Amino acid sequence: MNGYGFFALAFRQKYIARWSLMRNSQTESLSSHSMETAMIAHCLALINKEVFGGGADPDRTAVFALFHDCTEVLSGDMPSPIKYYSGEMRKTYAKIEKKAAEQLLSKLPPELSGAYAPFINEEADDLTLRLVKTADKLCALIKCIEEENCGNNEFAAAKKATEKALESYRSDELDYFMKNFIPAFSLPIDEL
Repeated sequence: MNGYGFFALAFRQKYIARWSLMRNSQTESLSSHSMETAMIAHCLALINKEVFGGGADPDRTAVFALFHDCTEVLSGDMPSPIKYYSGEMRKTYAKIEKKAAEQLLSKLPPELSGAYAPFINEEADDLTLRLVKTADKLCALIKCIEEENCGNNEFAAAKKATEKALESYRSDELDYFMKNFIPAFSLPIDEL
């Protein structure tokens, strides 16, 4: 036996470039995106718990975010205009993601696959899923801001679309994060 391939596959996230249809000033890998999403999801959960007295579990939320796109090591990162082109395309891609999740989980020892299944299959409570999805959209917004800061106008439309998408995620946690953290992403390092 050559060992279980779960982590060898998961670590290949670093080879998957996001925003593949866009001219990027800085390439973003799926692994860096997942790490950044986990950091922001953890913060959103902390805001929920510590600022607003909610019931979010910051550590569990961060782990869900770490694995939220892991199946893309098998399915690839489908550009949003294609993925969301139609309901039929979305359903087809959901089937692909489900099959990729099954295949990825089969690369773990049986005694561990059950523990990872909720993370890979995104089987979480509504609050955790909402915080992870919000963090994912915030990372897209931050990428657009960073590209704009480099003079790349290619992301102007993506920024507007992301801001519009974030409206559907409106929450106290999002408002708090937007007010307290997003403005700093437009500052040069000497002003941070």
